[in-house]
Amino acid sequence: MKIGLCGTMSVGKSTLVKELAKLEQFKDYYIAIERSKYLRDQGILLNTDSTLKGQFVFAAERSLELMHENLITDRTVYDVCAFTLSAKSIDWQIKRYFCESLLDLRNEYDVVVYISPKGMPIEDNGVRETNAEYREKIDFVIVNMLDEFKPKKLITVEGSTESRINTILTNFP
Repeated sequence: MKIGLCGTMSVGKSTLVKELAKLEQFKDYYIAIERSKYLRDQGILLNTDSTLKGQFVFAAERSLELMHENLITDRTVYDVCAFTLSAKSIDWQIKRYFCESLLDLRNEYDVVVYISPKGMPIEDNGVRETNAEYREKIDFVIVNMLDEFKPKKLITVEGSTESRINTILTNFP
């Protein structure tokens, strides 16, 4: 089973993946956690400064993760597309073609877990954007993509990490 968590920045995706990885039913899963610091240190621009080359790197990472039979990842193709669509330096037509192609991979996920930013403060980890307006924009784009390009199964979570885990396990196929 391939499980992808998606949502705007600073909503606890990585934290939730780490907690799910501790559960017995996910002991044999490949766990993929954000590598933004590493990629930034390689010279890849992030957030609004992202470039097409940088987004291809993120897309390649998501594609590579999807080659695992059992996967829990804290990013999905929806996240990559949301940041691509919000990048200043990429031409709109290119953004559109890039995302249409990448979103074809959405059916590789058996379950997509959308994490709402509701009630979650923005934390500054030195990498992610801390602008609340930008955070809302990314969330808006993700929500709209999930509606237009529906995954096989969508679970929406909010609240504490424990509450999120309970919601996932309750709705787990």
